[in-house]
Amino acid sequence: MARRSVLFSPGDRPDLMRKTPDSGADVVVFDLEDGVAPEAKDDGREAVNDVLTDDAFDPDCEVCVRVNPVRADRDVTAADLRAVLDGDPRIDSVMLPKTERAEDVRILDNLLGARRVDLPIIALCESAAGVLHAEDIAATDPVEAIAFGAEDLSADIGATRTREGTEVLHAREHVVLAAGAADVDALDTVFTDIGESEALAEETEFALGLGYDGKMCIHPAQVPVVNDAFTPADDRIEWAHRVLEAAAEAQADGVGVFRVDDEMIDAPLIARAEQVRDRALAADAWPDEG
Repeated sequence: MARRSVLFSPGDRPDLMRKTPDSGADVVVFDLEDGVAPEAKDDGREAVNDVLTDDAFDPDCEVCVRVNPVRADRDVTAADLRAVLDGDPRIDSVMLPKTERAEDVRILDNLLGARRVDLPIIALCESAAGVLHAEDIAATDPVEAIAFGAEDLSADIGATRTREGTEVLHAREHVVLAAGAADVDALDTVFTDIGESEALAEETEFALGLGYDGKMCIHPAQVPVVNDAFTPADDRIEWAHRVLEAAAEAQADGVGVFRVDDEMIDAPLIARAEQVRDRALAADAWPDEG
């Protein structure tokens, strides 16, 4: 399942929620946390459920709901789930904001289990405690992805946000390492300057270089920029295809190191080729093996 682009939509705006899948995002997130004012939570829950249970709503992407954090008030989270999961909703995952410890994930999982629902969880690490405990969070069932939230983290620790992002770089790297250790997806922080497509492309390329698998988006216009950055270039796909074909032949011949073009290929480069293949497959860009 590709999670290159993860687009948020406010949970009290059914008109926007119905349009969000048309953006081309791999994941759409109907937001009941920051996207909905406290006094509008009940209206938001009802609106999200109305969209998710509408027979006409059948998007070709992952549909996620961001509930309110269990650490603040699990009764509010339970109310989110009670309303959203009523009937037969079209929902694929749940996002847990303000995740600070593995126990937060287990609480949400228990709340889902009480409603006889088994859904993967995307855990948002966006506080000092969340980043420091990211390794335990990522390794907790049923977490399939962890996301890094730089804006909330900066507020939590009193950092000043800059375009360069040096104030959150260590935390950003820590979260992607935790995801890699647990073999789950790593999702990068939002980019708040909606009109700055060139800067968004640069930041997304940087996140890709760090090892992130996708990036959270706050506007549909950001989706194609992010998708493009996380889709390997044609020459990289061709290189990976040649490497993996040669690797299969080398394995059959009992050879550990071999040459492709003028490059000596060993296990780390094979792993890199496999990563390119997986990202190309997610983007439907891998050559047809048939």
